[in-house]
Amino acid sequence: MSSNVQVRVASWQKDNADLRRIRETVFIAEQAVPPELEWDAEDVEAVHFLAVDGDYAIGTARLLPDGHIGRVSVLKDWRGLKVGEALMTAVINEAERRGLKEQMLSAQVHATAFYERLGFTVVSGEFLDAGIPHVEMKRTSK
Repeated sequence: MSSNVQVRVASWQKDNADLRRIRETVFIAEQAVPPELEWDAEDVEAVHFLAVDGDYAIGTARLLPDGHIGRVSVLKDWRGLKVGEALMTAVINEAERRGLKEQMLSAQVHATAFYERLGFTVVSGEFLDAGIPHVEMKRTSK
């Protein structure tokens, strides 16, 4: 990962343009997720995270008050550079700081190995979400 990449807690209001640009690029444009499924009321109460390369936002994720992690996305040119790992580490650390001992997420099936490396285990069968195969995964903090 380039040494310029950092992850910070973002503001849904202040960083809205960057959060939307990344999620629209990854989920709506690349993966054909319908916009009405991408944007939901939970964005307002979630803790959002931005990965930035210098001052350019390249990845995002969100943490819900119940410990659900979602909308993990990294722009194509930065994939494979450990940006997703840095994002997830920041989200897990924040969840633990808030006393959320259990973190859950719905993973796209092709990404399960990535999440397993971070301590998540598959806890459901496969299901379709926005037409994409997913599984539920869970991680319990020590």
